Amino acid sequence: MSYAGPEFEPSRSSRSRRPMIVAVAALLPGALLGWLVYEAVGDTGGGSGGAAVASSPAVTAGGSAPGSGDDGKEAGASPSPSITEPSPSASAPAGSGPLKGKVVVIDPGHNPANFQHPSEINRQVNIGTGWKECDTTGTATNDGYTEAKFTLDVAHRMRELLEQQGATVKLTQDADRPFGPCVDERARIGNAARADAVVSVHADGSAAGNRGFHVILPGSVHAGAADTRPIVGPSRDLGERVAGKFVRATGSAPANYVGDGTGLVTRTDLGGLNLSTVPKVFIECGNMRDSKDAALLTSGAWRQKAAQGISEGIVSFLRG
Repeated sequence: MSYAGPEFEPSRSSRSRRPMIVAVAALLPGALLGWLVYEAVGDTGGGSGGAAVASSPAVTAGGSAPGSGDDGKEAGASPSPSITEPSPSASAPAGSGPLKGKVVVIDPGHNPANFQHPSEINRQVNIGTGWKECDTTGTATNDGYTEAKFTLDVAHRMRELLEQQGATVKLTQDADRPFGPCVDERARIGNAARADAVVSVHADGSAAGNRGFHVILPGSVHAGAADTRPIVGPSRDLGERVAGKFVRATGSAPANYVGDGTGLVTRTDLGGLNLSTVPKVFIECGNMRDSKDAALLTSGAWRQKAAQGISEGIVSFLRG
């Protein structure tokens, strides 16, 4: 979904080895993740979410929305010349801890300044199975709290938590570049870092009444520059652990509009996953266009819980 600056257009479509807790096991296909392991965690922070604006139905598991961006949000596109972009934000030197020697890449979805660079982010990039926009602006709550601000805030909290565990943490962007990076470069950053795990952080822009989180897993793709076959298995393991820990940390339930209640959705149309050669998943932490979810997403206390849940899932995956 696109918007111009602090204000935005109405959303047109959504996007879309051993388990350590029962929640993870419950995530296997056909399971009802959230309600088998749900532990309500009260929100201690305040935050106001705006009223949601309706949009068209969400992308279903394994599917793609016609004309959607790489995060599943619809956006226009027009080819333009390739450009050279800066390198990713580097982590502080890793300390000691159980994750010492492990590399984690956090991919905060979108960029706060994307809306100022429409021609650059609308240019087409190859995602292996076709062409998509370099990036999109992302969505926002009805009160104007943007997805790009949300993803950076959660990413910063995750970085601190993971560095405390000894991991080397890199961000694909830290609002330190004019726009982007493009979805293909986001994948290359994780690949070049030889990351042990990559998580792309997002919030959805679906219809009012659509609530909850979902984790997007890479499907098996072998076309063009894309070959996800080696990472499908480990990425599912990562995604199941992230989803299970997210439930416990936040008290949020799996999405009621995609994933059949499992909190897991498989996609083969996202360049950020298709071009990855290391284990990678996306997480849509909630629906910014639903007033109840927006109240959570705009709460600093809840964002800390979200960061904790995602980070604990990563730790669980890396420690095996």
